[in-house]
Amino acid sequence: MPHVPAERCLSIIECLADGASSLSLGEIADRLELPKSATHRLLTTLVDIGWVEQDVDTSFYRLTMRLATLGQQFYAATGIPDICQPLLDRLAHECGDFARLSVLDGDSLVWVAHAQGATRGLLYQPSLASNTVPLYATATGKAWLATMDWDEALRRVRKHGAFRDADTYGPNVVRSENALLREIKATARRGYGTAVNEAEPGVSAVAAAIRLTNGDRAAGTISIAGPTVRMTEKRVREIAPFVVACAAEMATLWPLRPRARKNATLGGIPRAA
Repeated sequence: MPHVPAERCLSIIECLADGASSLSLGEIADRLELPKSATHRLLTTLVDIGWVEQDVDTSFYRLTMRLATLGQQFYAATGIPDICQPLLDRLAHECGDFARLSVLDGDSLVWVAHAQGATRGLLYQPSLASNTVPLYATATGKAWLATMDWDEALRRVRKHGAFRDADTYGPNVVRSENALLREIKATARRGYGTAVNEAEPGVSAVAAAIRLTNGDRAAGTISIAGPTVRMTEKRVREIAPFVVACAAEMATLWPLRPRARKNATLGGIPRAA
């Protein structure tokens, strides 16, 4: 059974983190559909333990930097900056466009690192507001979905609302399960996913899944994206082997591996994993 106060405190933190908002008590209560009295008690607790601060002039609430500090500490501890970022930088340089790394986060993929490889001409910078990958609209999402059986892939897409947001993406975005299955099967045959004017108008991308050597499910993806006028069909075919090779190399060095279980001990000394 969920611990309701803890769940509500996390909801408040998420609410204030959205756009680094500074909000009144009433706005927070309305957004979370909570009574003002309960919201005030939770905010008082969060202020007391240093997660939230209250402006002395406006009485509005905002997050302290504690969440950002912990996020940076965790991100550094994952090994992504030291291990993955150099590979991403190299790929961006080799391909001359925007490289990104996504990792598995529950039932979703989230973009966590990037590198800009374009040095002249049009420079692509993502315009998507969220770091959560739209699975059916991106090369990244298709590359990941292609590592699953078809039923599981469709279940993941349905869980995130299926195609209800299709009108917010580019003109070529898939809009049905049948069309998506065709894309996923083509991705599986090629070994990489593609998207042309799908997630964003005027943008093309190619992505490959990071398949860990221990046989686990794909842990994330590597992708390259750029302006469609430069990322032509021919150029995508030229870039794809670099993306696939980078994903394979990333898998051999992957830092985000599960820790050995604490109960795997012998005489009180952890057994080698």
